[in-house]
Amino acid sequence: MEIPDNLNHNHKPNTRTTLILAEISVFVALATALSFIIVYTLPQGGAITSGSMVPILWLALRRGWKIGVVAGVLYGIIQLIILPYAYNPWQTLLDYPFAFGCLGLAGFFKRWPVVGVVVAITGRFIMHFISGAWYFAAIYAPTLNPYVYSAVYNASYLLPEMAISIFIIYLLNKSHALSIYL
Repeated sequence: MEIPDNLNHNHKPNTRTTLILAEISVFVALATALSFIIVYTLPQGGAITSGSMVPILWLALRRGWKIGVVAGVLYGIIQLIILPYAYNPWQTLLDYPFAFGCLGLAGFFKRWPVVGVVVAITGRFIMHFISGAWYFAAIYAPTLNPYVYSAVYNASYLLPEMAISIFIIYLLNKSHALSIYL
């Protein structure tokens, strides 16, 4: 009787898969640690940090969009656990796994890292914008246009975060740190 390959314990593990899983773990942990270094926090969620998105963006630029999206979704779930602003299942999906998963979009722009950062954080902005317009505007700004409220609120922390991330990714790219150990 032959043992199927997936049950054969005498086979050599795939070291590339192990390396990527370890890298995802390290980069998500680093992003989480950086998320605790806060420059400014907004009252209904969102903060300007010391570049907490950079590890996820960096990983996406190094390993591609699929790995970046996985890391972003994991990071979003951790952010949900740490500081939840969950009022509705759709809002929760938009604000956490979908929004942070968008950071993986940077992986489509390996040759243009700054463009990747802009696209990725714009994707995150779009998820938060939808959530803000649909769910939070009625609660926190019922007299304002929900789209204006959501755009201004989310841009007020994501634009500074984008500037910080662009600066750091630019420096990492110039130092060739993005391609080290590949």
